[in-house]
Amino acid sequence: MTDHNEKVKAYYEAYTKGNPDAPLTYTAWSFGGNNALADELADLVVQGIKTATSSNHLLYELENEPIPEPGLHSVILDSAGNPHAVIEIVRVEVKSYKDVDAAFAYKEGEGDRSLSYWRSVHEPFFTKEMEEIGRRFSPEMLVVCEEFAVRFIA
Repeated sequence: MTDHNEKVKAYYEAYTKGNPDAPLTYTAWSFGGNNALADELADLVVQGIKTATSSNHLLYELENEPIPEPGLHSVILDSAGNPHAVIEIVRVEVKSYKDVDAAFAYKEGEGDRSLSYWRSVHEPFFTKEMEEIGRRFSPEMLVVCEEFAVRFIA
């Protein structure tokens, strides 16, 4: 793991050399709930197709974590912990699952980029997350919808 941490640190430092105003703090993480999805979604970010992501608002509350805010920089990792891109959050909106719209689903970049596809993969994902914490999925549940811009790919 140390090796990956050093890779991530070096990757972010390469980004900051060309962007001296970049924040010193950043997060590093991968998308999805499994290795194949993490790799697929990291690739969609690199291709410029995926420019948004969504997450379960309740998990932030339960873990006492702040909701991401515009300006936050993150290194996107694949399933092996290798860095693929630096992104910056440009917009965050908390809304109910049922209120996620087609424009946001398109920005998530998955499948055919339709709202119906988004719902077909996110409802099972959120259902599983909710079950793991003893809760039930509901179309009323709050979702954190983040839009981001890719700032660096090396």
